[in-house]
Amino acid sequence: MKKENTSQGVKEIARRANVSTATVDRVLHNRTGVSEKTKKRINEIIKELDYQPNLLASRLASKKIISIAIVIPSVSEETDFWEAPLRGVRRAEAEIKQYGVSTQVFFFDLNDKDSFSGKIAEVLRGDFQGVLISPSYIEETTKFAAECELRKIPFVFIDSNIPELHSLSYIGPHLFKSGYVGAKLLTYRLERDKKILIINISKEIDNFNYQKIEEGFRSYFQDRGQSGEIVRIDIRETDYQSVARHLTYVFHLNKDIGAAFVTNSRVHTVASFLKNSHRTHVSLIGFDFISENVAYLENNVIDFLICHRPEDQGYRGIMALYQTLVVNAQVSKLSYMPIDIVTKENYEFYHN
Repeated sequence: MKKENTSQGVKEIARRANVSTATVDRVLHNRTGVSEKTKKRINEIIKELDYQPNLLASRLASKKIISIAIVIPSVSEETDFWEAPLRGVRRAEAEIKQYGVSTQVFFFDLNDKDSFSGKIAEVLRGDFQGVLISPSYIEETTKFAAECELRKIPFVFIDSNIPELHSLSYIGPHLFKSGYVGAKLLTYRLERDKKILIINISKEIDNFNYQKIEEGFRSYFQDRGQSGEIVRIDIRETDYQSVARHLTYVFHLNKDIGAAFVTNSRVHTVASFLKNSHRTHVSLIGFDFISENVAYLENNVIDFLICHRPEDQGYRGIMALYQTLVVNAQVSKLSYMPIDIVTKENYEFYHN
């Protein structure tokens, strides 16, 4: 069947299902008034015929603009990580704008809870049919999600997840397995009887993401019956001076630390400390292919970077909303990104 012949396609589906074209139209547009049995039969015929309505003509005829809000951190002195998801958003936007889809980006300061609260309040004051968001603050995101549910606005999480909230989809890393991989990599030159240091650097320490990453990390050693001591430090101030002060203290108390694992992209801050304090013998692993981290990877201070293709996260997040709002198709509740391992030897060939 020619996919562009919408009228004939609907008539053929109606003929085969022995229903009216109006009933087929209700199913195609997910409207009420059709029994589950009839809906199932029509959907089976649609699948059998590989039927797709002429989406472009339909959208142009409706003249309705679908607006999607994107709530992500701004690029800062600490990290340029969020340049990559934004590139993905722009790539998706270029593909779907012909269908009457527009996007608006709301940037917040990753270290400022009030900035995040202010931006999500702006979104709720606007007229948006879908939201792509990085849920950086749990309490504020929970309230925002409840309001979106009330208004029937689908929202997609990228990079971080809050599983108990009813997001349309989560697109990002499998946190437990990312931590597990980090532990496995860390052992490649870990000396016997040396301690391992886990470092969380974030304003929002009590975060599901860090908990799952650390759980995966510790599970690797538990699965192998390795009893080496693991020391953990939480650092809520993210500037270099504060990080250096906390690390100086923990290294003073634990002189036999042989390896360090940073649970997010701020691994370059730890790398800077290790270099400045002449502790580059400590193996170091963290997350994300950002320029600050790559510089220390190139200079052998960071051993490995674990990466999750943030540009694709932004792209797939927008496309998930497009599939729901425009195509009326189902999307995966969980969409995990590959766990890429970047080294000094291969970083030149890696695309984020």
